[in-house]
Amino acid sequence: MSDKVQYDIAIIGGGIVGAATFYKIQEAYPNLTILLIEKENKLADHQTGNNSGVIHSGLYYAPGSKKAENCVNGRHELVAFAQKYNVAHDVCGKVVVATKESELPVMDKIYQNGIANNTEGIEMISAKQVKDIEPHVDGIGGIWVPCTGIIDYRGATEKMVDVALGIQSKSKLMLGTEAKDISHHDGYSEVKTSKGDFTAKKLIFCGGLQADRLAKKDGIKLKEKVVGFRGDYYELTEEAKHKVKNLIYPVPNPDFPFLGVHFTRMTDGEIECGPNAVFSFKREGYGKTDFSLRDTASALTYGGTWKMFFQNMSFGIDEYRRAFSKKLFLKTLQGLIPSLTMDDIKPGRSGVRALLLSEDGDTRDDFKIEYGDNSIHVLNAPSPAATAALAIGGDILKMAKKHFNL
Repeated sequence: MSDKVQYDIAIIGGGIVGAATFYKIQEAYPNLTILLIEKENKLADHQTGNNSGVIHSGLYYAPGSKKAENCVNGRHELVAFAQKYNVAHDVCGKVVVATKESELPVMDKIYQNGIANNTEGIEMISAKQVKDIEPHVDGIGGIWVPCTGIIDYRGATEKMVDVALGIQSKSKLMLGTEAKDISHHDGYSEVKTSKGDFTAKKLIFCGGLQADRLAKKDGIKLKEKVVGFRGDYYELTEEAKHKVKNLIYPVPNPDFPFLGVHFTRMTDGEIECGPNAVFSFKREGYGKTDFSLRDTASALTYGGTWKMFFQNMSFGIDEYRRAFSKKLFLKTLQGLIPSLTMDDIKPGRSGVRALLLSEDGDTRDDFKIEYGDNSIHVLNAPSPAATAALAIGGDILKMAKKHFNL
């Protein structure tokens, strides 16, 4: 057996799902020693730290799905956590706005989803009520969602880890530490990293954009593949910020696997507009021209990627055109706020979403967590995973209790 320090559990991945899992397990089992490994030099540096910062309500997700259940439960937990530990947040509410008659049936379906998912306080509102909430928006009706909010997800992630480390002094966070390989031995596993080898009795993988690759390192046979989609944001200039009070969303197109471009007031006071959704030629590439031969080849030699492209061809072309055209991006934004001008918006940041694509091009929309012999793998945690993180962490805690005989 290895003579290295052995941990009870090693968690690979320091985004908010990994942090929430660390926090939940450490809180439930304060005597366990847990190692959290993150390959970047700070926590929440990919999907968590580059998302829209929204605390989602549970409005969009199919009743009975893990997405719906975990979003609602996780939202309550996240807000309570933020209040307890002074994480910057604001439950400010949002409006979902219909701008044309053809969107009304979809809006009604979303509203019924919200009712079924116990999204508290939602109500259908008139065009006048939309104007009362967001004076610069033009719409024919909408949904008021008072329980939606905004939060500093990086701050929340860091606080979860801080609290967990405060429970057990022998637990540890390793930053700038990339998991290179996994080997299993009698009674323990060894994680070979860029900063040496670590041993643990059990492993939990929360690898996000690298989830499928980590699963293969652990011997998991996985047919699906992670494909990255970049989302670009614009920001409102200081002179235009008065045109958005809180959060404004369009009625999403049910044929497109994303929610559409929206307006979000962030916790630092900035107003973001976006994101679009375009295929990323690098899984962790945030620039429009970022490229990785390995990531591109992985995605473009996979049949599921092409099937998704063909299923969403017209949307994809429009998204790419907008990615390189401020004028076209503005035109989309003007669908909600017609008074916006080119001078009102400036380029902002980007984020990359991980989609676990099946071989038939399906986006594997619900959360997907599977067991290995000695491990648990979070294989798919798309939006609203950040909102739902504490609920997902709670689910993993239950799975670990059973699978790991804690």
